[in-house]
Amino acid sequence: MRPLAEIATAIDVAGRSPDAVAGATELLGLGEAVLEHWLAAHDDVPTAGAREGFRLLALHRQGAGGEPSFNACRETCRELVFHYNLITLDAAHADTARRLAMMAMVAMHLYLFISGKLESAKLGEFCCSSRPVRANAG
Repeated sequence: MRPLAEIATAIDVAGRSPDAVAGATELLGLGEAVLEHWLAAHDDVPTAGAREGFRLLALHRQGAGGEPSFNACRETCRELVFHYNLITLDAAHADTARRLAMMAMVAMHLYLFISGKLESAKLGEFCCSSRPVRANAG
């Protein structure tokens, strides 16, 4: 499993990939890696299965079990899949570079939420505000 600390840098690199399909595939995989960390931290073995054709969505569903505040990132996962589909279905589209950049921002949002949630279980109870993490930093 890729170390959690390396994922943020990898997201930035993939979001600037000259090959948009390769970048989108990498970003989707990085989203999966983040969710794998969540599951491993909770002594759960990440599924190899898929939901609606995507392992990312199956991992989210698995991670949400018994943790209602984890549902805060469900739409983030779905948005990652949405941008992946836009890019891979029409890589020659004029907006592909912008879509890849947006996908990287969404992947970073997922990374920040999950890494923050690993740090503070209260993250996501009301929204995905990082207040619990910032409060503990000082």
